[in-house]
Amino acid sequence: MVQFGSGYSMPMDRDFDEHGHSDHNHDHGFAADPDATATKDIGIGMGDLGISMGLGPIPNVHAINAKLRPGSKKVELVFTGFQKGSGQGQTPGQYGFKQRQALVELGKANKVDFTTHSTVGVMGLAGMDRSGNFSRESQDASLQEVKRAIEFAADVAKGGPIVVHTGEFQRSTDPKLSGNFELYAGEQKEQMFTVIDTRTGGVIAKERKNRDVVRPVWLKAEKDKPEKNIKKGDYVDYFDNKVTDLAKRVPKYDLNTGEFETEKMTWNDVESEADRLTQDARRTWKDWKARGADPHDREFNKSFWTRFGKENITDAKEIKVTPEEAWVIQGFQTSMANSVGWAKYQSQNFEETCNTIKQLKDQLVSSKQVYENVKASGDQDALNKLKTSIQSPLDQFGAQPEQKFEHEIIEEKIKQMQRGLEQQQQSASSQMAQAENSAEQIRNIENGDTYAIKEAAKAYAKAGIFAMRQSDRLKEKGQLNKPLAIALENLFPGSYGAHPEELMELVGHSRQTMVQELTKTKQNGGYGYSEEKAKKIAEEHITTTLDTGHLNMWRKHWKTDPNKSIKENDDEYDKWMLTMVEKMAKNKMIGHVHIDDNYGYHDDHLAPGEGNAPIRKMLEIIKKSGYKGEMIVEPGADYYTDNNGFNSVQKTWRHLGIPMGKTGRNWTQVQNYWAGQNAPPYFVFGAYGPSEDWQLWSGVGLD
Repeated sequence: MVQFGSGYSMPMDRDFDEHGHSDHNHDHGFAADPDATATKDIGIGMGDLGISMGLGPIPNVHAINAKLRPGSKKVELVFTGFQKGSGQGQTPGQYGFKQRQALVELGKANKVDFTTHSTVGVMGLAGMDRSGNFSRESQDASLQEVKRAIEFAADVAKGGPIVVHTGEFQRSTDPKLSGNFELYAGEQKEQMFTVIDTRTGGVIAKERKNRDVVRPVWLKAEKDKPEKNIKKGDYVDYFDNKVTDLAKRVPKYDLNTGEFETEKMTWNDVESEADRLTQDARRTWKDWKARGADPHDREFNKSFWTRFGKENITDAKEIKVTPEEAWVIQGFQTSMANSVGWAKYQSQNFEETCNTIKQLKDQLVSSKQVYENVKASGDQDALNKLKTSIQSPLDQFGAQPEQKFEHEIIEEKIKQMQRGLEQQQQSASSQMAQAENSAEQIRNIENGDTYAIKEAAKAYAKAGIFAMRQSDRLKEKGQLNKPLAIALENLFPGSYGAHPEELMELVGHSRQTMVQELTKTKQNGGYGYSEEKAKKIAEEHITTTLDTGHLNMWRKHWKTDPNKSIKENDDEYDKWMLTMVEKMAKNKMIGHVHIDDNYGYHDDHLAPGEGNAPIRKMLEIIKKSGYKGEMIVEPGADYYTDNNGFNSVQKTWRHLGIPMGKTGRNWTQVQNYWAGQNAPPYFVFGAYGPSEDWQLWSGVGLD
């Protein structure tokens, strides 16, 4: 393997490739690229840059060995398979003990440091499946892939970062994030949102914000009524009693039309409703806390806000009902009102019917007794007089009326009323059950974004703890090169985690969740660490991977100013990128770096300098922040449009202005330099030279 700056020179070197003057092979010239910045300006040398290798396209240990020869000192091994591997999609499970040991020895022999990239088949750890639902099975499958990549990194690299793709869920751009972005024209008006059933992870609703929702106009007080503790705008019933339970609100009745009023809610109305629901949730939670926060509190469990009692909330200000949740709640409350109304309608004569049936049964006993007595007397005329003619629709056509005994008529009436009563029971109870199901659904809903972030944080925290335990194992053996850390990578703009502020938020939540697990007592399944120690460990084992190419893909979504030139708009975008990199570096959020370029459209993996990403300036910011981690060049296009992938690394050297100086001379070379003593000349003379007697004046021989 080539090692620059270590003895690859000899006295016969002619220096034909110099671009400046040379003094005894100590180069005082300039870099080949006149626009490049000298190494000393950004502090990056050849040894700081590595290369990524996709395992699958690179089939085995021998092929990895061959790829090391061009000169990389850092190599990232990228897994491309998921679960059971294949020839083109390899997984850590396909590398047994001997192969792993061979890679360890390969690294030692070539003085190469390995890093690890978990399978590209993982797109975040929130557990979102292909249908858009969140499932524990999907989450666990992805987490297991990350865990075995951590084990591989422990066995082969003896530490270092393990890159994990983010992409927890698809989302629209959040206007609260920095930058002037729009994924498509009119995005802010047509933003999609999802609401999740926290019991199953299934999607309850997936809607656009520009779709209005219709609901009843709830009756409110039109003025203050101090004697009843009612303020203007409070919910009241038809008898001017204050309504605090949102489930018991009543619709406003229009006397002119004889109808209950309804209204369309725009997204602004939904946001206002979310604020009202938030206040109700906070009040309910405070009352529950004041009563002792009993998890079996009947009043609290009948409310819509039991989910806040299950979360680790210490202050009511932490409680928030989002507009997305409020949008769905309106639909369920309308459904509840409809169900309760039908239930009450079906059961309105229930008690009266029961009393009537009871009276008929008493009458039936008396009627049967009379019938049995007359029948026993044998008087047929008296028995016939007990019969009553039953009217029928056929009577008008001259049909003979049917005659029945009184007790028979009563029995049929009882059966008829019992069937009606059973129908009332079934209808009313099913409607009430449907209403309760709607209420239970409200108790178990959550904005899809916040749900996914919480689930992802839990999974990343588990991976961080797994990395911590593997690091401790290596440390005990004296084999730990550096702590193992999962490095969350910013992916594509359409998914959460791609924006640098989202990435930092996700890492922050994951670290916080890991701290909560580490500070639990051992009796409760934790480690009993102090909060200070837990925070330090979490920061050590959960970090980020900043991918320059993925960050540049936001360029196509930048809303340009038509009054500015193309260059001015590009400069503004570049300024945003550099600001984000600086923010991440300042917050010590960069634990690993991927270097690749593109034109801002797709992840084409051009060599740095061949696209339009300000890579040199980004790396300069990162280096000045004190970053000492790996910088991995990710080849891609050069595999197809140039000779090989390593050309991307060489192009990076050139783009960063890294000079390739000659090696220094040893004393023997200096002592015997130009006298021709031990060093032979580069020309021939004497008997070795051809005869000049028989040749043309041009020097060409006659023969």
